[in-house]
Amino acid sequence: MQQQADTPQAKRGPRVFMDYTQAELDAAYDQAMYAPNREQMAARRLANCAAVRARLGEPERFAYGPTAIERLDVFRAASARAPIYVFIHGGAWRAGLAKEHCYAAEMLVQAGAHFIVPDFVLCQDCNRSLLPMADQVRRAIAWVWRNAERFGGDRDRLYLGGHSSGSHLGGCALVADWAGDFDLPPDIIKGAVLCSGMYDLAPVRLSARSNYVDFTDEMVDQLSAIRHLDRLRTPVVIAHGTLETPEFQRQSRDFHAAVIAAGKKSQLLVGEQYNHFEMAETLANPFGILGRAALDQMGIRFIPA
Repeated sequence: MQQQADTPQAKRGPRVFMDYTQAELDAAYDQAMYAPNREQMAARRLANCAAVRARLGEPERFAYGPTAIERLDVFRAASARAPIYVFIHGGAWRAGLAKEHCYAAEMLVQAGAHFIVPDFVLCQDCNRSLLPMADQVRRAIAWVWRNAERFGGDRDRLYLGGHSSGSHLGGCALVADWAGDFDLPPDIIKGAVLCSGMYDLAPVRLSARSNYVDFTDEMVDQLSAIRHLDRLRTPVVIAHGTLETPEFQRQSRDFHAAVIAAGKKSQLLVGEQYNHFEMAETLANPFGILGRAALDQMGIRFIPA
C-alpha cells in the first residue's frame, strides 16, 4: 500500500473535480496559465478598439435600464433594416467596458450589420453575484429588440456573439424565458456564436473563481445554460481554440454535445493553434474563425471599401 501511495499519480493530491487536483482545476479556469501573451493581446485589443472608433466615429449610446452602467454602444450600418449583432464581452465577470470591446465593429458594419456592445455591472460591484449581470444582459437584448427602429435595425434579424465570460452570459440569454419574463417571442435571437465560454458553473464553483464570485446553488442552477436546453430556440455555433485551458475546451465540447443530444442545432468550431485571446480577435476578420461564422449565420458578406 505504501508503494502505491508514493506513485507520481498519488502524489498529485486529492481530486476535487473529475481527475483535477485543486491546483490543476484552478489553472484550468485561469487563462493566464495557458496564454503567455495575454497582456500583449489585451493591449492590442485596446489599440484596435481605439483605431475602430477613430475610423467609424464614436458610437451612439442608449440607456437600456435605470442605473448608470446600463448603457449600450451602437455602431450603425449604412443601410436601413440591417441585421443586428449584439456582442457580449468577456473579462472573467470582473473587468471590461463596451468601449474596450468594439474591435469587430468595423468589419461587421462594413458587411452591413449594426454592431452593439452593452455595458453591464461587474460582479465586484453587485455583491459578488452573477445574477444581476445575466439579468442586465438579457434586458439589454430585450431593449435592442424593442427599439430596433431607433437605429434602423431589423428586429427579426437579431444575432448574438460572446467571448469568454461573455459567452457564459450569452448562453444564459439563449435559454432565457423571453415569453414569460419579457413578454417577447421565444426566438428573438436568430443565431449565436459563442466562443471560449462556460456553460456549466458547477466545476467553476469549485475553482479559484470562487474567491471573487459567491456561487450559490440558485446561481449555479439558473446560470448554467446546459441545464436549460429545453428553452433553447437558437441555432448556435460554439468555438474554442486548441491552446485554451482544458476546461474551456471541455465545456465547449460538452455544451455542443448536449445541444445536439437535445435535438437542437449546434456547430462546433475548433481553432487550431489559437489560445483564448487569439480566438476573440478572429471576430474582426471576415476570413477568421469567428468572423466567418458570424457572417455566415447572418447571411451577409464583407465587401472591402
